[in-house]
Amino acid sequence: MKHVAFALALAASSLPGAAMAAELSSGPVVAPGSAVLTVSAEGRTARKPDLALFTAGVTTSGRTAGEALAANSAQMAKVIAALKRAGIADRDVQTSNLSLNPVYADMSRQPVSPLEQQVPQVIGYQVTNQVSVRQRDLEQFGKVIDTLVASGANQVNGPSFQVDDTEAALDDARNDAMKRARERANLYARAAGLKVLRILTIAEAGGYAPPMPVMYARAAMADAGAPAPVAAGEVALQANVTVTFELGQ
Repeated sequence: MKHVAFALALAASSLPGAAMAAELSSGPVVAPGSAVLTVSAEGRTARKPDLALFTAGVTTSGRTAGEALAANSAQMAKVIAALKRAGIADRDVQTSNLSLNPVYADMSRQPVSPLEQQVPQVIGYQVTNQVSVRQRDLEQFGKVIDTLVASGANQVNGPSFQVDDTEAALDDARNDAMKRARERANLYARAAGLKVLRILTIAEAGGYAPPMPVMYARAAMADAGAPAPVAAGEVALQANVTVTFELGQ
């Protein structure tokens, strides 16, 4: 058995050329005299958003943790009921934050001697409950915000406008990215007195970045009479590709 293993090892070591050829053949092979060009390009497209993401919630305070939590639960139930009345489906409402924190007295205003240690004094508790909401009917978004404020929501943040189904839009951005990559490769090839022979590799990266959300914290909206004005605009989608071309005569 030792003689067989030694013979196999000797045979493998005697074929460095074959091993090197196998290693080199793992990537694209270009013809002798050809050049390799790598180009990165970004493709973009724009879509009218059909989805708005925002958060809504209630912050309440109480002398005890139980008192603050009970007040918050009662108020939050009204907020969720208002969302349902506004036509928001259960699947589009999800709890995103529930916190209970003590409230401390302001010790900086209480005179103490330098030798006394200031011990924080709990004077109450604060509870915050927030839900993430997906609004699919953008024409009703302003009315939904007003309804939430009227129901007792004192924290409304958003919206972040998005496209619900991004794949079709991203395909347009990908086509645009490939078109730009080809045009740039042709430009370099002509400048070098060559032409593009073929594509060797394609790598993709990127996605779309929706605009930053607009912050709403206006309790007076419920009494304003008119729905809160909202402009959805457009959502820019982008795709990035890195393409390697073979250039030759």
